[in-house]
Amino acid sequence: MSSYPVQMDQKADIKDFFDPISNTITYVVSDPETKACAVVDSVMDIDYPAGRITFDHADEVIAYIRSNGLTLEWLLETHVHADHLSAAPYIQEKLGGKIGIGEQVTVVQGVFGKVFNAGTEFARDGSQFDKLFKDGDTYQIGNLKAFAMHTPGHTPACMVHVFGDAAFIGDTLFMPDSGTARADFPGGDATVLYESIQKVLSLPDEMRLFMCHDYGGRGREILFETTVAAEKAENIHVGNSTPREKFVEMREARDATLDVPKLIVPSIQVNMRGGRLPEADDSGNAFLKVPVNVL
Repeated sequence: MSSYPVQMDQKADIKDFFDPISNTITYVVSDPETKACAVVDSVMDIDYPAGRITFDHADEVIAYIRSNGLTLEWLLETHVHADHLSAAPYIQEKLGGKIGIGEQVTVVQGVFGKVFNAGTEFARDGSQFDKLFKDGDTYQIGNLKAFAMHTPGHTPACMVHVFGDAAFIGDTLFMPDSGTARADFPGGDATVLYESIQKVLSLPDEMRLFMCHDYGGRGREILFETTVAAEKAENIHVGNSTPREKFVEMREARDATLDVPKLIVPSIQVNMRGGRLPEADDSGNAFLKVPVNVL
């Protein structure tokens, strides 16, 4: 059983927003009593070949919050994403709230600050975020109690956020027929990922699990909600009590065949800065770097 302060009797209202470019699901999680809310894993739109940033996806989220009379208290990042850019600062400017991520973001900043030659002006202390969550930290949105679980393995900073009977699990797990996250990014580790997954699977069987990504395939539609019980029974990588050694062997072999994510270059540079572009030059233009033969 989980040692975390689970409160299955509390029910959050959850609205999903799917981005088909990055296959990311953004969530607005709200307390039905007080109308306080959190946004989990927002998306900023990028036309990468053109170098053009827009906010259509974020504007949909903002419109939903406003039209439903919600008050934004938190903007949560489950990790430093490598496949989409965060819109958290843009949403914060419009609606307020605090931006939070796992405290091990400093490890990610240290690694990728060097990869992208970010220079001494790039702080590697997590100061771009309003809150650095530790394992077991508790907080609230309105009367809805929440807690954070540190679930490294995919990245060092991965966190699962649990609101009542709903857990937002980032890239730690996918839908049962899609398995688990890759563990070959800098700071990733398949053995550590396995242990983190066991922490998630120690939550109550009825706990609802919400994915950060889904890719459909195999003739099915996009899905993003399952349960602990379903993952334990059916997940193709860790279901039916798959042994650690078998999982690690599978994960490492599979990761060796995967391509680098298409948006990793802009995503990491922006997300390690809390969703902000690198500082503009004297002409007001911002630039992203492409490291050659590094990633």
